[in-house]
Amino acid sequence: MSLRQFEYALAVADAGSVTAAAERLHVAQPSVSQQIRSLERDLGVELFARTPSGLVPTVVGRAFLREAEVAVSASRRARATARAGADELVGELVVSVQMGFGTRQLPGALGALRRRFPRLEVTVFEEPSSAELDRLCRRGVLDLALMAACEQSPEDAHHLGGEEFVVVLGAGHRLLAADRVEPRDLEGEPWVRFDRDSALDAVLLNVLRDNELAPATAARVSQAATAVRWAAHGLGATLVPASAVPRGHEHLVRPVFPAVTQPVIAVLRPGAGPAETALLAFLRQENWSPLISH
Repeated sequence: MSLRQFEYALAVADAGSVTAAAERLHVAQPSVSQQIRSLERDLGVELFARTPSGLVPTVVGRAFLREAEVAVSASRRARATARAGADELVGELVVSVQMGFGTRQLPGALGALRRRFPRLEVTVFEEPSSAELDRLCRRGVLDLALMAACEQSPEDAHHLGGEEFVVVLGAGHRLLAADRVEPRDLEGEPWVRFDRDSALDAVLLNVLRDNELAPATAARVSQAATAVRWAAHGLGATLVPASAVPRGHEHLVRPVFPAVTQPVIAVLRPGAGPAETALLAFLRQENWSPLISH
């Protein structure tokens, strides 16, 4: 078995056919077919089921592909580290971000990283739940995770700052006349909420419970920007990090009193390389104070 075979198998699984995988890999179709057959012979299992709609990984194939992805990612990191010089770094950096956190800060840090290492490729996954982040970390495919601090935060986590949460109200809402909003002022209001296992929904639930308010749900969404836009249309109030408010909606935002904040941390993979270390340094340089003005 070889890493090339692993890469071919991952490409076939992603593309759904040998032909599409070959085009993506810029190799001849027979070469991909031959490598997949050879890999299956070496393993003694069938990795893909041949169906009228294309190739679909078998149960064993899915298990194999998870490990193959880890091996390929590790190989890419090893090559990138080996080829890293004083002014050059190549390869792929995989980052996962908990939804709604670092919305303003991460693009600035990634821009600085790309200017320093223009040949570095960055892949970002925006994941809503701590459980999903943990799963990706355990699979070994993540180089850096940006997330809200919690009781299970690793001891070696890097504290970056805090996200202040703000309330977003619909146009013409009575509380827009106030400079700040107390949660109890919103008693009886419906809320635009988030996925049940997300950090954002957990923050909202804690605020409502601390103020003895019922979490009346108007709708649930998967993105902070969507929640803001729906709240702006009057569907219900929402609570999001100040940095996650899209441009053009600042006039519908009010800070919460008492202030609601959430610490933000970065977690690096064990044995972090120069790319992860540089990104962490750039994240530290970003402004983690709210930019919303009233």
